[in-house]
Amino acid sequence: MSTSARESKLRPSLSVWQAVGISVALMAPSMAANINPQGTAGLVGRATPLAFLLAAVAVLLIAYVFVRLCQYYRHAGSVYVFAGATLGPRAGAVAGLGLMGTYVFYGLVTSSAAGIFGAAFLDAVGVWNDPPWWAGFAVGAVALALALLLTILPARRATSILLTTEGLTVLLIVVIAVVVLARMLAGNAPGGATFTLDVFKVAPGTDSSTLFLGIVFGLLSFAGFEAAATLGEEAHNPRRDIPRAILGTAVFGGVYFTFVTAVETMAFGTDKAGIQRFVGSSALMGDLGTSYIGAWVGDLITLGASVSAFACCLACVVGASRMLFALVRDLAPGHALASTGRNDTPAAAAAVVTAVIAAIALVCAVLFGAEPFDTFLWSGTIGTLILLVAYVLATIGCIKLIFVDKRMAVPQWQVVIPVLALVMLGYTIYRNVLPYPTEGPARWFPVVAFGWLLLVTVVMVAMPGVARRLASEMSRLDETKETV
Repeated sequence: MSTSARESKLRPSLSVWQAVGISVALMAPSMAANINPQGTAGLVGRATPLAFLLAAVAVLLIAYVFVRLCQYYRHAGSVYVFAGATLGPRAGAVAGLGLMGTYVFYGLVTSSAAGIFGAAFLDAVGVWNDPPWWAGFAVGAVALALALLLTILPARRATSILLTTEGLTVLLIVVIAVVVLARMLAGNAPGGATFTLDVFKVAPGTDSSTLFLGIVFGLLSFAGFEAAATLGEEAHNPRRDIPRAILGTAVFGGVYFTFVTAVETMAFGTDKAGIQRFVGSSALMGDLGTSYIGAWVGDLITLGASVSAFACCLACVVGASRMLFALVRDLAPGHALASTGRNDTPAAAAAVVTAVIAAIALVCAVLFGAEPFDTFLWSGTIGTLILLVAYVLATIGCIKLIFVDKRMAVPQWQVVIPVLALVMLGYTIYRNVLPYPTEGPARWFPVVAFGWLLLVTVVMVAMPGVARRLASEMSRLDETKETV
């Protein structure tokens, strides 16, 4: 095998558990459980767990799309290939560059979170007392640099670290949730909190339709569950292991978020005062750990959230670098970004992705006066809007591949699954954009998100030669017509 051929391929070396590590880390369940339920509680109150349960159902619908597509295609490009090979190269470029943009913005989200929680932990343990406002940026920069280093190392090491660190943090949260639940059942919980199934009912006086607004925040908690799709060329048995990793992550997330959110809501209280405390908490599980077990648990949760954020940052850099590698490889096989280093990982692509993340942070801080939490919030909103569009394109591609072109032996009634996924995705995009924000930084979020997608679309239309090259490469994709 020639050197050029070898350098344009990724080595199959990952197990299903290492693929799970990428998806779980990018979903960041421990970090999300401490923040995201508060957005839902502000809309639906005590019914927050019900909203997360419904969000889990929606994610399982979307997971079906990725499972089917991964059973047919084995490629590092994820939605770039899923949409491109089914809907055409222009759609593939929009989906692929869109998802890559999401991973880049999420890289800033998670490096910012790692910086915020990391600086708070250093303050709590007395290493860096009363840190200045920029401390989060400093710690976040260290986290981003370390993420680049671990991305360049063989993916086996990186994914093992992801799975271990996030797994320990999630285990700690689950243990705390079980302790909290046990004390509520025993009747000796602080503040008189009690076990109640009212958290799965909409409170009187709340319009049931409002529940679907709360689902939006639940869906954001699952974002990234499909990240294992970028490892299609590195898994030992990709058509089996990658679908298992994606579906397993979605199922785990559904059970985990529903259980933890229910315990959090019951522990804070289901009345108006309890919901206000819930929404105002700085760290949901950290506060509960302090109240139900001891003050030292709060510090552990803060440290765990920082580690979770770093693991998610690493997963973002890993995912974005592989998508950039796959796209450039199809457009310009001899380009430096289309080659792998001595560790058989796309090192050059990873360096470019990391530099872009750092540049976005610098622009936010210098031109818009952003602090670490601002970059967290702004980038999270922009990245999610782009992500939902990529999901839509992949879902339409799935419908065409299976139920229109009939390239897989799948019962036709199953078309209802991706159709329901499209309905959920469309509604989520609608509720994130309308009513359109007219004041503050929020007015720029849709502009940046959809502006990026529009730019990619215009380039693809204006440069048909690029589209033809992509189409030529996609026609050579490794496919299978085996019944699944």
